[in-house]
Amino acid sequence: MMRLDHVSYAVGPDGMEATVERITDALGVERVRGGIHPRFGTRNAIIPLENRQYLEIVEVLDHPSADKAPFGQAVRNRSLVGGGWMGWCVCVDDLSPFEERLGRKAVPGNRKFPDGQELTWQQIGIKGLIADPQVPYLLRWNEGSDELHPSQAYPPEATLTKLSIAGSPDRVTEWLASPRVDPFEDVDVEWIAPSGTPGIMSVTFQSPKGDVTI
Repeated sequence: MMRLDHVSYAVGPDGMEATVERITDALGVERVRGGIHPRFGTRNAIIPLENRQYLEIVEVLDHPSADKAPFGQAVRNRSLVGGGWMGWCVCVDDLSPFEERLGRKAVPGNRKFPDGQELTWQQIGIKGLIADPQVPYLLRWNEGSDELHPSQAYPPEATLTKLSIAGSPDRVTEWLASPRVDPFEDVDVEWIAPSGTPGIMSVTFQSPKGDVTI
């Protein structure tokens, strides 16, 4: 199994609250506060989407973990150039083939909820995303995470329908090493020849305000 799990948008210079307000106003949706990723030195706000996907708005914190963790570095790098789409994440059942190919182990991630419950996962590939932002990072949710998956925070009001990515589908296929698997399922992908840094250029959603491209 391999599917698009979420897209990540790094906070700009106006900060978390203003970035969240701008995006939720554009989409006409609510959002869930999200929480802190203590291992990565980041925090996020979540917009649940249909098809078990979500939009993550993420901010780096003034915390030592942010300097050590690749995810914290990736968020800081994107925020320093004004914020915007940082990357996309693919969910898989088994990370071991990627660990073997990349020559390193996946790292654990976690986020605690106010009621004491904890969402946990393993992820790998952030260093690849930093080096080449068109490629996704990979994640495996730990057992017991089904009900806590961010897409389940409240009934979704929007659907991710299209990604515009500056880059090459061949490069992404090579990175995923799965030419027969389509991680995008019902999501339309527009590949654009990069004139600068590769990566997500825009994401289109079907929302209460109609089709909205951010």
